Formats: sequence, C-alpha cells, structure tokens
Amino acid sequence: MKLSRRIDKILISVIIVTLGLIFGCLYKVYSTATYAEGEEAVEMTGAKFVTFYDGGKKLTVRTEADTVKDALARADVVINEGDIVDPGLETEINADNFYINIYRARPVVVRDGAVEKYLMSASYDPATVAREGGFTIYDGDEIALAMNTEFLEAGVATVYQITRNGGRTITVDEEIAFNEEFVEDGALAAGKTEVRQLGEVGLMRRSYNVNFVDGVEVTRELVSEEMVRAPMPRITARGTKVEIAAVAATGTCADWIRAAGVAEADVQAALYLINHESGCRWNARNASSGAYGIPQALPGSKMASAGADWETNPITQIKWMSGYVSRYGGWQGAVNFWNAHGWY
Repeated sequence: MKLSRRIDKILISVIIVTLGLIFGCLYKVYSTATYAEGEEAVEMTGAKFVTFYDGGKKLTVRTEADTVKDALARADVVINEGDIVDPGLETEINADNFYINIYRARPVVVRDGAVEKYLMSASYDPATVAREGGFTIYDGDEIALAMNTEFLEAGVATVYQITRNGGRTITVDEEIAFNEEFVEDGALAAGKTEVRQLGEVGLMRRSYNVNFVDGVEVTRELVSEEMVRAPMPRITARGTKVEIAAVAATGTCADWIRAAGVAEADVQAALYLINHESGCRWNARNASSGAYGIPQALPGSKMASAGADWETNPITQIKWMSGYVSRYGGWQGAVNFWNAHGWY
C-alpha cells in the first residue's frame, strides 16, 4: 500500500514537471516579438511586420522603422552596389505586412562586336543590362545569352551578345516628373503638414529616327510617343486649425482676425474697420448707445449667434462681424461705406 502511494507521488511529480516544461516552451514561442520564416529570425520590437525577399530567402521581422532604408539597417540586411531594392530605399513603411524585394547584382559581360563591357547588374532584362553597360540599343537589334569563352578573365559571369540588324530607330522610356500639390485641412493644426498621397513619376515611351554621319549618331527626330504611365502628384495637406483659446488669450488683433476665418486678402481691410470702430477692444462699450465689443454691435447680444462666449472672446466677435459686413459685399465694401458715412 505504501509502495503504491509512493509510485503515485512520483507519477504526479513527473506530470507536473512535464507540464511546466510544455508551458515554458509555449510561453517562449508566443511571447517573442518576432515572427520569422527562413533561416534567420531577428527579434525587434515595434509596430509593423516587414517581410524581406532576398533571392530564395524570406525573413519577417517586427520593426519600428519608418522607411525601407531604416528597416534594412535594423535587420542587418546589407545592400551592395548594383543591388536593386523594391520599393525604393526612401519609401515610407505605411502599412502592416509590408513587403520588400531585394534583387542582387551579379557579374555580367556585354559584347557588341569587338567592344566588351564588364559590369554588375541586378536586372535580367537583356536590353536593360546592355543600356546599363552604356550601349545604345536600336529597334531591331537582338540581344541573346552567349557562352562565356573567357572564364579565367571574366570569371563566373553571364554573357550577353548584341547583334546589330541595321536599325535606325530607337525607342526609349523617359520619366515624367510628378507635381507637388497642396491642400488646406482645417482638422490639422496650423503649421503642420501631412503627406496624403505619395508622388509617382510618369513614363513616356518615345520613338526616334536616328541620323548618322560616318557611323556616328548626330541627331534624333521624334517619330511617336505614348503615355505608358501618367505621373501621380504628391499631395500634401497643410494644417489651418488654430487653437482658438490660445490665440484669443495671447494673440494680436491680426491673429484674432485670421483665427476668425477672414481671408488673408481681407485682413488689412478688417484691421482698418475694427480699429476705427473699437480699437480692437473686445470689451469696448459705447457709453451713450450701449454698442458693445470689437464690432460695436447694438445690442451686443446679437453676437450670441456666433458663440456663447461673445462677451469675452474677440474671435467670436469678429466671426459675427464677418457675417455682418457681408451686407456691404465684404470687408472692403464695409470700409468704403464707413469712409463715406462715418458708420457702417
């Protein structure tokens, strides 16, 4: 009986230890800050998952990086000269599950008759590789893979052979710069900017007739052009939201006028009229008539339509005044009337 109890205790101890090990492993797996697939995992803290595709390898990290360049640096991914990163290094990481492709440069030899050029290229498009080597490719030219017959000199390199077919036209893709556009946003604090749309360069495909003298290109004549991709403007929002309370407490009369929504073109007219009416004093009161505030409203309670704080807030008073001067066609019209009559 005692032996049986002892065996039971041993079994219970074994079960407890086993469960502890299992839960410990699960905690380690699920508490890590990084999810990765592939040969290597990089533990990082942050807000977004970024996945790198580098040849046949895949690496996913969680990172606080703001740009592709920053993400590569934080993950210790080295980019060599000639490598291509897509999207570009300055691209903003603006979404979770963000993907970055890395195309590694490899040794390439391009041959054009007796001319041979060695370079490092990440492209697999023969025409692109040839242009990277400084060769002009004409319509009708052929570029094909060739045998590397100079292995000891060129090493393990991909060889492309250009065959000229007497072409005299050339088709090239030319970039079109994107424009900068700005929009005002009343929900964004004044002085702040925010990119709402990233700009994208356009692409125009143009064909030219090439003129030669003694086998040397001298001029090109445009034959046709086709819009491959229209440019997308970069749109930046400019904040116009003003903290009314702060401006009302510390601002100048011009600050109050602008905070009330008066257009910049009307600020001087508004200053002229306001200074003549009340000296821009929010508590100005006419002893004889009882007209009150910056606009000398009679009675002052009229200004309640612009805000409950009409008695003490200069911005509220000027907002009401903006509506009032509309009967004269606006601020300048009210100034003209005041100059003619001495009142408005």
